[in-house]
Amino acid sequence: MSSRLNFLNEVVRSLPAGVTVQDEQGNFVLVNAAAAAQFNVPARDIVEAPSSAPFQSRELNDRRHLARRVLQSGGTRISEELIRTDHATKAYLTTHEPVLISNRKLVLSSSVDISQQKATEEELFRCAYYDELTGLPTRRVIEQHANSLIREGGYPVRFAVAFLDIDNFKHINDYYGHASGDGLLVEVARRLGLGLRVTDMLSRISGDEFLLLLNPVQSDAEVAEYIEFLLQRLKAPFFIDGSELFASASIGVSIYPDHGNSYEVLLQNADTAMYRIKNETKGAAAIFNSGMQREALARMEVEQSLRLAILDKRFCCAFQPKVDIKTQQIKGIEALVRLRNDDGVIQAPGTFIDLAVELGLIDDLTHLVLAEIMRSIDLIDDTFGTGVGISINVAAKQAGNVAFMTSFARALEDTGCPTRFIVEVTEDAFVAKTRFQAEILPILRRIGVGISIDDFGIGCSSLSALADITADEIKIDRSFIVDIHKRPRSQGILKAIESLSEALGMTVIAEGVETFEELAYLQAATRIKYAQGFYFSEPVFLEELHPGSRTISDTRKRPVGRPVQESRPAYSRANGYGR
Repeated sequence: MSSRLNFLNEVVRSLPAGVTVQDEQGNFVLVNAAAAAQFNVPARDIVEAPSSAPFQSRELNDRRHLARRVLQSGGTRISEELIRTDHATKAYLTTHEPVLISNRKLVLSSSVDISQQKATEEELFRCAYYDELTGLPTRRVIEQHANSLIREGGYPVRFAVAFLDIDNFKHINDYYGHASGDGLLVEVARRLGLGLRVTDMLSRISGDEFLLLLNPVQSDAEVAEYIEFLLQRLKAPFFIDGSELFASASIGVSIYPDHGNSYEVLLQNADTAMYRIKNETKGAAAIFNSGMQREALARMEVEQSLRLAILDKRFCCAFQPKVDIKTQQIKGIEALVRLRNDDGVIQAPGTFIDLAVELGLIDDLTHLVLAEIMRSIDLIDDTFGTGVGISINVAAKQAGNVAFMTSFARALEDTGCPTRFIVEVTEDAFVAKTRFQAEILPILRRIGVGISIDDFGIGCSSLSALADITADEIKIDRSFIVDIHKRPRSQGILKAIESLSEALGMTVIAEGVETFEELAYLQAATRIKYAQGFYFSEPVFLEELHPGSRTISDTRKRPVGRPVQESRPAYSRANGYGR
């Protein structure tokens, strides 16, 4: 019997789980090796410690008091214990079971080390609720906090939600690298968090977007003053990895309960206000109002219509000739995209092009225009002349996109007649820090595609940049042509552009000629050979093309040289001359 007890005693002492047995006074009567290691105290010192003297270990004292309570209650207790030693702090899951052995009331406790499990849980919690880069709470945390304020807050509850988006963050990432971009986000988070009250909350909700909850707030003026203070704080330079970076943020604000009775509505309205600023000025702030909501709904309708139109291919092309102003012969045509709405009404590009660029739909639209041209190439040739040059507009944002321009150049080459095409881009594509000049232009040149500088004179022209441009054509913006016969300063600018283009070997085209007087001046006082505009022809749709026309008078059906009598709409992008 004695040997059996010794055997069982050795088994208990060797168990990997920490096992202790305590009497009614909480004294330890058995401590196995795992439990001794758990408390970092020799088992003998624990068992032989006098009941009247406290342990040096707080955890052992807590265990002594807990054993008494377990025996008094008579029920099992399971608890998590944090035990700190000189080496580390570990977590244990311990079961305390009251037992009766040899008529003695005892507490049998067994502990399992759950430190690794707890560490994993904490890591998962941090990933779910805290941003790894900035350490800020995530979207979920601020949402729960706002909902609790709405649900449980005393009356009157009034707080503000500010949606912050860093302006041009993608450019910072592209130019300085993602490491510097991450460094900037960390510094922005630090600045935004300076001076926040304990009741406020700052969250990073996605890449370059932050959400700030200000609670409580007294008035719109108080909120506006604080947000302006944040904007000014962000204007100071950031020093990241040896570089001096400048950043700004667009901020939209909504206030509970004025601008919504739920977190979702508040966030949406703050986002709407932020995008109003983003589209107008950047680096500023706006508090939501009902007018913004109406604009947002209207914009959403246009966006939905645009997406459906591209999906349904409800776009069509109109063609406006480029004309020899002396012979009236057609030099080339410009393809202008138009949208047919649900009622079949034609919409000019001013209503949808900027939105298409913003939504990333412009690339699909440009490919649709090229496909439409090639489907109708025989009719185009029959109308305007075999082999006539065809101009296609490319937005400045597209021009700097190597992936798109490479695919578009491939599509032009696949037509089998790439030399017929001219890509029209604005000056910004050349002088801005894009890859158009260095990487894309050589591709277009290799396949024989011509290059035209559109709207020349109103962009970011610089003589140093212009000297490096190898375009074939310059299109002088309409603003220099309107009433040219009675504007001496515009006449001087026109002559300068004319001389410059001749020196650089570029053809000059006057855009937007609308009156006989404008044409007469160009014929008499300049060496400009080509023009484009309503005087010669409005944009002609495919269904209006007449095979066999070779001069513009055939499509215009009006004698050349006679002053135009009817009034014409003012020249603008929205009225259909451009993209």
